[in-house]
Amino acid sequence: QLPTGLYKKVLVILHDSVLPYMNEPTLMMDFLTVAYGIGGAISLLALNGLFILIHQHNLEYPDFYKKLYSLLDPSIYHVKYRARFFHLTDLFLSSSHLPAYLVAAFIKRLARLALTAPPEALLMIIPFICNLFRRHPACKVLVHRPGGPADMSEDPYVMEEEEPSESRALQSSLWEIQSLQNHYHPDVAKAAAVLNQSLSEMEDDISGLLELSAYELFDKEVKKKAVDVPLEFEQVRGLFGKKNDIFAEHFSLA
Repeated sequence: QLPTGLYKKVLVILHDSVLPYMNEPTLMMDFLTVAYGIGGAISLLALNGLFILIHQHNLEYPDFYKKLYSLLDPSIYHVKYRARFFHLTDLFLSSSHLPAYLVAAFIKRLARLALTAPPEALLMIIPFICNLFRRHPACKVLVHRPGGPADMSEDPYVMEEEEPSESRALQSSLWEIQSLQNHYHPDVAKAAAVLNQSLSEMEDDISGLLELSAYELFDKEVKKKAVDVPLEFEQVRGLFGKKNDIFAEHFSLA
């Protein structure tokens, strides 16, 4: 048992400062799997080490995707390690051998949580979801379901279900992204509208969006060049702007 602060310090450097220099990195399997099961930020940080053990040292973790799915909660769009988490999640969901029900569950959960996410997170997660559709065409039924959400009395997706296979995500529709097409931020609405068209085969590069901050969005809006909008059809004349006005004979606008 380690203090939470020490757990975080160890896990932050474990994947690049410890594992590459160990003769037997597999000795860290138990430590990392236990850390992954703790939850919260510690689970997020344990993903780096687990990724190395799974891909390079053949670690078998039967409930890995179930645990990864459970880490998706409203705080995931606000945590300090958001960029690292979504970078690794993108890698773990890149395999074309994953079952459609699993990927659909991730898509639905990410989309549902997106309804309360800040704009900077939405500009990352919408292309993220689009990339999942490109890799797993079987999940496009969520977008192209006949009738769409209009023919559903209620969403069959079960958000509270911990097991992705039981969440009924493939029977649902992606109405959440359709709702985001009316988002108050124009960039988010434009990004969400992409699903109304056929997706290109080329995946979107989300690497530059993973660490997008609210300050960067605000700074971008402030630096936009203002467009002069005409407020009157007729040019103002005189003090009150009326034609043949006696005030126009004696007063003028400076």
